[in-house]
Amino acid sequence: MFAIVVGGVLLGWFTLRMYREPRRFGNGVVLLIALIFLTLGVLDIDRESPLSLVVYLLIVTSPLLLLALAGLLMVNGVQMWRREGRRPANLLSFGLGLALLSPYALFIAAFALENAWVTALFGSIILVECYLGFVLVAFLLYAYVYLHWPYRIGMAAIVVHGSGLVGTRVPPLLAARLDRALQVYTAETAGGRTPMLVTSGGKGSDEALSEADAMADYLIAKGIPPAAILREDRSRSTRENLLYTRELLAQHREEGPIVLVTSNFHTLRTGMLARRLGLNATVVGSPTAFYYMPSAILREYAAVLVEHKWTNTLICLTLAALPPLAALAAHRS
Repeated sequence: MFAIVVGGVLLGWFTLRMYREPRRFGNGVVLLIALIFLTLGVLDIDRESPLSLVVYLLIVTSPLLLLALAGLLMVNGVQMWRREGRRPANLLSFGLGLALLSPYALFIAAFALENAWVTALFGSIILVECYLGFVLVAFLLYAYVYLHWPYRIGMAAIVVHGSGLVGTRVPPLLAARLDRALQVYTAETAGGRTPMLVTSGGKGSDEALSEADAMADYLIAKGIPPAAILREDRSRSTRENLLYTRELLAQHREEGPIVLVTSNFHTLRTGMLARRLGLNATVVGSPTAFYYMPSAILREYAAVLVEHKWTNTLICLTLAALPPLAALAAHRS
């Protein structure tokens, strides 16, 4: 019963935090802890309920499930390498698959060698991976919640974030963003508003046309009046998208809340960055090809870890130090 009460209090706190500011990653951590306590409470109340049986089954089969997940991630990494090009970023899912396999190899080594220091190394890696896994689950959970957070009409501008072009052509990933922006624009005009559409994206060294111009041409071809479009053609990153768009809107005296349109995997981090820059912005996401999602999500997750690098480094080092310290204490005694 205690776990149910704690979980309920945390769930209420999460709800309050969401209504105050939904663009905080800490909301996801609170939500995950609340769900853990609520699950433990349900297990304690009725150990033969369907939920309890599912949880017990997951616990028993978790080693096999992790092996299967590792295999799927490695296959996805190879698929990304072949489809999207030979770049290190496209091997993130493959790398995570290898990381999930490492505890099994270390467990076998620790069992075979019967060495306290190898066992301590095994413990350190397990603790660090458990922490990173917890943060990843919190990220996935809250990214899903944030993506489905209700969007309310009443925006002064709709900002579409660019991505790479194929020559001068808008590729499917970017077309999905533009189509999502058109849906938002239609909803706004149906509500009696006429927001500006901002296409935000500069010209890469290998591109003949800026992303902003290519996106504007796409929208005009879909029936949007040219006068309703502003082009921000200097940005090279999400941060620059937001900063330069803010400048552009200020120059045209467009005031009020804005909605940012990006791919579904990118919504949470875009919202977090917009909050840090002080923008009154909501974020909506567009669909992404399924095979592309694992690596894209891992890139976003890695970026969130880097944004809080000192906190994460301190926690990981502390956890990694515990098993060797325990082994040292046992050796001295």
